[in-house]
Amino acid sequence: MTRYAANTDVSSHRSRDEIERILTRYGADQFMYARQDGENAAAMIRFRKDGIHIKFVLPMPDRDDPEFTQTPAKARARSADAAERAYEQAIKQKWRALSLVIKAKLEAVESGIAIFEEEFVANIVLPNGQTVGQFMLPQIEAAYETADMPPLLPDYSSPTTGDGS
Repeated sequence: MTRYAANTDVSSHRSRDEIERILTRYGADQFMYARQDGENAAAMIRFRKDGIHIKFVLPMPDRDDPEFTQTPAKARARSADAAERAYEQAIKQKWRALSLVIKAKLEAVESGIAIFEEEFVANIVLPNGQTVGQFMLPQIEAAYETADMPPLLPDYSSPTTGDGS
């Protein structure tokens, strides 16, 4: 399968800067970028629009993955330089894809095709720092496994007596 921007020449820095410009153009009033190297390497984009905090986590590939260290046919090892170029290309591709996703979502909202909260629902940051997606996905999985719906909110329909009952 072909990946979007698999052969892009646009650096990850330019894509990140483009994302910040896109967010500003569509009304975001806060922007943050963070990076974590090593095991579970990832980058993160956070922004705020209309008081709603959004977070995208972009998992980074493993530098030692055979996708980078071996030729496509996996017949032989790549040189260190070739492996680094393949790894950097994968990172550039991921940043281009994230830029596309964010721009498409914001344009859909701007064009009246979608509602901001619905378009970004999985990426909305909850008060505990989790995203809605992180919070809900285990519950959705459990609902499919058990065929039971999790309670959305506590049931306050019956009056309490004030004595704890």
